[in-house]
Amino acid sequence: MSWMEKLYQAYDQGFSLDTARPWPISHFVKTAHIEVVIDSNGNIKNDRITLLSGEDSLTLIPATEASAGRAGAKIAPHPLCDELGYCASDFPDVIQARSDAYLNQLEEWCLSEYTHPKILAIFKYLEKRSLWQDLNQVIEFPVTFTNRRGLKTKISAEKVFVRWKVEEAGNPCSGTWEDNDLIDKWIEFDKFKNSEIGLCFITGEKVRLIENHSRFIRNSGDGAKLISSNDSSGYTYRGKFFNNTEACSIGFDVSQKAHNALRWLISRQGFRNGDKNQQVFISWAVSGKPIPKPWQDTLSLFDSDEFNFDEIEQNLESDQNPPLDHSIDLGQSFALKLKKYMSGYFAELNPTEQIIIMGIDSATPGRMSIIYYRELFSHDFLNHIKKWHEDFAWQQNYGWNSKAVKKIEFEGAPSPKDISEVAYGYRDDKGTLQIDDKLQKATVERLLPCIIDALPIPRDLVELTFRRACNRIGMKKRNYKGMSFEDDWEKTLGIACALFKGYYLRHPIELRTYQMTLEKNRTTRDYLYGRLLAIADYLEHQALHLADENRDTNAAKLMQRFADHPYSTWRSIELSLNPYQTRLRSKNLKLLGYLEKTLDEVYCLFNEEEFIDDKKLSGEFLLGFHCQRQSLWNKPEKSKKENPEATDETPSQGDSE
Repeated sequence: MSWMEKLYQAYDQGFSLDTARPWPISHFVKTAHIEVVIDSNGNIKNDRITLLSGEDSLTLIPATEASAGRAGAKIAPHPLCDELGYCASDFPDVIQARSDAYLNQLEEWCLSEYTHPKILAIFKYLEKRSLWQDLNQVIEFPVTFTNRRGLKTKISAEKVFVRWKVEEAGNPCSGTWEDNDLIDKWIEFDKFKNSEIGLCFITGEKVRLIENHSRFIRNSGDGAKLISSNDSSGYTYRGKFFNNTEACSIGFDVSQKAHNALRWLISRQGFRNGDKNQQVFISWAVSGKPIPKPWQDTLSLFDSDEFNFDEIEQNLESDQNPPLDHSIDLGQSFALKLKKYMSGYFAELNPTEQIIIMGIDSATPGRMSIIYYRELFSHDFLNHIKKWHEDFAWQQNYGWNSKAVKKIEFEGAPSPKDISEVAYGYRDDKGTLQIDDKLQKATVERLLPCIIDALPIPRDLVELTFRRACNRIGMKKRNYKGMSFEDDWEKTLGIACALFKGYYLRHPIELRTYQMTLEKNRTTRDYLYGRLLAIADYLEHQALHLADENRDTNAAKLMQRFADHPYSTWRSIELSLNPYQTRLRSKNLKLLGYLEKTLDEVYCLFNEEEFIDDKKLSGEFLLGFHCQRQSLWNKPEKSKKENPEATDETPSQGDSE
């Protein structure tokens, strides 16, 4: 149980922070619906009773081991804050056993040496048995509760959860959930009541053991547990041990702190994948220092402000002075940028510091499992992250954001989630991206070892994204202000190129390297065929643009067939270019001359036998297509001055679309 030991250590690191901390032991956060205010003499203030909503409703409450895991008809009251079905003795049709259990437990706390003025005042008020009557004078039941997302739900009166405020003279802290002294008093009382000790398998010490381990790990409605050994009727431990403590005995403090640390890490820096039962991944340094997140794409990685990357980027621009020039290898400037960014982490982290990466998921509502767990030294971890972003770096175009305000373009590696969406996602009739939860989870789980352990990427994902990128005409387009955008296809194309490039950089036998620019001297058949298709697509697009026609080019329509039968399909595409060449000849002769010259240059690089070979193209075809396309659409200013004939008539990609 190394994971529990590491989380136990992380708890102390989290508690040393000034920001949001993990929950204290013997407590958990609950959604409260009503806030009741009383004075130190136990008198309720009716004008101060408040309905809660949103973020303000989250309340830290004391809990027993039994109440933290109560479900169904089981009677297990919380010590202080609870539902009206427990704490309102005058509630109609109240289950008397619940009310008695709640009051008896609170009275026992009040009579102990760990009592507190606030709980004495609350108990004094509850002894009057008038809570339900007092609330009915102010609030109409059932209560309508608005959660943090703005969704409204009706809460039955019995299930309405009450929290307390006790206003004392000279004490500005009235909320029971804010009073650190009260919190400490409950922890000590809970420890006093449960003093049975045993051997903890984590620390090796004799301490108070835990029977029921925590739930609510991923969210407030999560009932799945990582450790559950209290099923004495099944086969959890029978046949080998007399009881569950022999099978697995863990200290109360260790379990509570480990689970609270896990919950805190998930809320603070976790990666959630899926819609319903979410798959969750977390990574952290045992020392508590910041680390890069393995599941981020390069754009998100560089957006981190841990080491003032804006300043690094400004220095890079002043040193290297690029705006983007697609006639040079962008991989060189990207590698320098990545190196400078990662150097901040290398400087902060000691080489021997440990980094933990952990993933959890649940197959059923009650059982959760650890699906991924790795411990690495910090510099090994950083080198693997750096290698992922270097090996799978390519020019990415994710299209316009949802409000069409900003176009998302960057050089770098895609995220595992984006890869899964490109491989298996689709658009429904409303244009919403849909993907099967199980497929997405399985894909992300398969990709993490490629990032964390620098393993080769699965070949089937490379092939699948390649086939999808070739199906250009099958991708849904987005219309905005009369213009048509191929956002989904652009994203698929960039990710497919990144995966193909990275796959062969890590291939154990057939190592290949590709530049992030047009390689005019590369003579491989697939790469050259990709260049031909890009030129044909651009030529026809420009002719259509001159005639104000907005439709797909023949190269786009036949792209999938071209990938399967390049030689025979190219003959059809080439013949279809004649009317568009005629149009350009009359309206833009310079551009036509440049494109025909480029076509001739590509033809001359072919081996004749390879050119007439009609076998399928590999993913290298997309690299040639993408680089040639980028070269045509994105000519830098410097090239325009040197060769105006080639570039004066070449509009930017954004303008043409």
